[in-house]
Amino acid sequence: NLRALTSWVGIARLSAVVLSCLAFSLVASTGEFRGSYGTWCMFSWCFCFIVTLLVLLLELLELYPLLPLSWDDFTAAFSMLAALMVFTSSVVYPATLIKGSCNNSQCARQAVGTTASCLCFLAYAIEVSLTRAKPGDISSFLSTVPGLLKVFEAFVACLIFSLLNEYSGEPALMWCVAVYSICFIFTLLIIIFTIGRCLAYIPCSLEKVLVGYNFLALLMYLTATILWPLYSFRGQGRPNSCDRDCPWDKKLGITFLTIFNLIAYLVDLVYSTRMVF
Repeated sequence: NLRALTSWVGIARLSAVVLSCLAFSLVASTGEFRGSYGTWCMFSWCFCFIVTLLVLLLELLELYPLLPLSWDDFTAAFSMLAALMVFTSSVVYPATLIKGSCNNSQCARQAVGTTASCLCFLAYAIEVSLTRAKPGDISSFLSTVPGLLKVFEAFVACLIFSLLNEYSGEPALMWCVAVYSICFIFTLLIIIFTIGRCLAYIPCSLEKVLVGYNFLALLMYLTATILWPLYSFRGQGRPNSCDRDCPWDKKLGITFLTIFNLIAYLVDLVYSTRMVF
C-alpha cells in the first residue's frame, strides 16, 4: 500500500521519522544528554522514531488489520502523545543542557538537534490535525477532541508525577496527589479500553459515563488548583540559592500543570456534553 507513504499523513510520518532520527543522532554525538532531563529527551526522540517507523511499515505492508486493536484509535493517540513528548523535549533540552553562548561544533550540533526536534513536533502536530475526526464523526473516539484531550490529560499527569517531591505529612497536599493519581488511572483506562476495543463490554452508556467522570475530575482538579499552591508555598518566595533542581521551581511547575489539566477537563466536559446531548 504505497498510499501509506504518499498521502499527506504518510508524508508527515516520514518527516517525523527523519527529524526524530536527526535529533537524537546529533544529540548523541555530543554526549551532552546526561541526567534525568537529557535521558527523557533521548527517550522521547528514540521512542517516537521507533513507533512511527513501525506504524509506517505496518501500513505499507497492510499488516495492521491482523492486530487485536483499534488501529485508528491507536495511531490518533500515539500521534498526540508523540507531539506532546517531542514538544517537551524541544523545550527542556535547550533550557537545561545547552549552556550559554558558544561557537564550537558541539554547540552547532546541539542547535541543529533542537531545531530538528521543533520541526519534528510540527510534523506530529500536522498528523494530529490531518487525522482528527470531523464534526459528527465518532467512529474513532481517540481522534475526536475529547479523545485527544484524554491523551493530553494523562501526559500532563505524568509530568506532574515527575515533579512531585515534598508532599508527605500534609493532608491537603496528599489529597492533591490522590486527585492526580485517580484521574490519571481512570483516564489511562479509558485510553487502553478504547484502543483494545473493550468499551463495548461496559454495561452502561459510555458517553454519559464520560460526562459524569469529566465533571467529577473537573471538581477534583478545581480543589487541587486551590490547595496545591496554598499549602505548597505558604507565602514563601523563591529562594536565592535555587538551582536547576530547586524544589520551589518544581512546586511552581506542578501549579501550572494543574491549571492546564483543569482547563483540559473543562474543555473535555464541554465537548463530551455536546457529543451526548
